[in-house]
Amino acid sequence: MANKTTTATDSVAQAEKSVGEILSKTDKFLEKHLKTVVTVVVAIFVVIVGYFAFRHLYLVPKENEAQAALYPAQSAFEYQQWALALNGDSIGFAGFLEIADEYSGTASGNLAKAYAGLCQAHLGDYTAALENLTDYDATDQLFAAQVLAAIGDCYVSLEKPTEGINYFQQAAKKANNKALSPVFLNKAADIYGNLGDNAKALKIYTQIQAEYPEFATANAIEKYIERAKQK
Repeated sequence: MANKTTTATDSVAQAEKSVGEILSKTDKFLEKHLKTVVTVVVAIFVVIVGYFAFRHLYLVPKENEAQAALYPAQSAFEYQQWALALNGDSIGFAGFLEIADEYSGTASGNLAKAYAGLCQAHLGDYTAALENLTDYDATDQLFAAQVLAAIGDCYVSLEKPTEGINYFQQAAKKANNKALSPVFLNKAADIYGNLGDNAKALKIYTQIQAEYPEFATANAIEKYIERAKQK
């Protein structure tokens, strides 16, 4: 019994000694590196506070301003007033180009870039349109798909059909939508047909028929499939 008690006492003493050694080492570490530790903690604190201050005192108000500026240009866009939406009227409101530049770094500034590209595409300035459309940082899935398709249209208009087909297929995949995806795929198939690559056109028409039967029926895809087979 005495041996067991002695062993237990020794174990407790050893544990206390180990804890004491750990605490002693911790104290020595803190004494040696206290300045560094404090500096790191303060730096982290400053970064966190700085981020929230930047966000709430600059980014949020800037975003609100950008949204307000965007509304009149979007209204002009909806009425297909492409030049007005793009450049503004120099008196009442700014156009997409100015908004994209002035509010760069905001979500609305990013969106203005895409709208600017779409306006330029409608106006026939395909090179400038590509610059803005490809620089757009896509967020919304369906709008992003439409932007990809617009890039495809620009490449086709610039007589680069292969690049256009690639973007139409990307747009279809991005949309993943029964209404939009078959439209984009159909564009790709039509271009393959125009290029004389009937095998690839047939493959896409057949895909549309299998995956989007309602679109295929409404757009007489069967007719295109038969024509591609004959060629």
